[in-house]
Amino acid sequence: MKHLLLVPALLSIAALATAPRITEAGETRYVGAQNPERVTQDVAQNQKKSSTSLSVETWRMAPPPPWDATAGELEKKADELRMIKAPADALDYYRAALEKTPKKERSGLYNKCGITQLQLSRFEDSQRDFVNAIKRDKKNAEAINNLGVSYFFRRDYKKAIKTYQKAIEVGPDSAPFHSNLGRAFFSAKKYDDASIEYGRALTLDPDIFSRESPGGILARMPQEKGLYSYVLAKLLASHGKTDESLVYLRRAVDEGYVGLDKAYSEPEFAKLSKDQRFIDLMNARNNPGTPMPPR
Repeated sequence: MKHLLLVPALLSIAALATAPRITEAGETRYVGAQNPERVTQDVAQNQKKSSTSLSVETWRMAPPPPWDATAGELEKKADELRMIKAPADALDYYRAALEKTPKKERSGLYNKCGITQLQLSRFEDSQRDFVNAIKRDKKNAEAINNLGVSYFFRRDYKKAIKTYQKAIEVGPDSAPFHSNLGRAFFSAKKYDDASIEYGRALTLDPDIFSRESPGGILARMPQEKGLYSYVLAKLLASHGKTDESLVYLRRAVDEGYVGLDKAYSEPEFAKLSKDQRFIDLMNARNNPGTPMPPR
């Protein structure tokens, strides 16, 4: 089972900012609900804690891997532990499964180890596991993508971009790959390139941003959040996704974005501007005494 860690140039200087995605058998997940800065801070804080403090390292939820279990049984148990957020235990079981798996067949397990290391904020260790996965299967696009996620969280955006591009070469039809590449371009301030990749992600998976969970969006200043919501509303409108566009346009209003008047003149909103819900939303924004339309 393969695992991955989880816009045409109509976007201007801003681009969409979503957390890197991992996917597992087609299911998209996000690498935590925090931004890279917060993750990095948490790692530093954990390193300063005393050995007597409880942490994910000492709080165990499962006994040691049984010596007589098969590789398949160990992997299944590790998957279960990771799903219930017991990554340290899961890693023990994945490592035990590796010992019972032929070397040439370990790519998938190493990829899972790397994902688990990411959950533990061990970015260097995760890189080693993803590299091991790729060495054993150079076509493992998920592991290549996940290696990019490791670089991203270490703020090595140049390497992240290069690695995501390699993943896309192997798996060009993966929307999460393009979304991750867009996020890396955005962080590197290459906004035009970022907008193109977000557009490709949306073309491949029209619902990729509609499924965005609040925890998947990086914490940003209110004005930046409003700008993010606005450009995503514009992108969705250009693809004819009226309901979703209105959701993000309402978010832009709630988040205090000051550039909403541009929606009257931007061609992407031409069709949406005739929708009564759009009219009510914009009128309520311009007239403080007017109640906002229901969500």
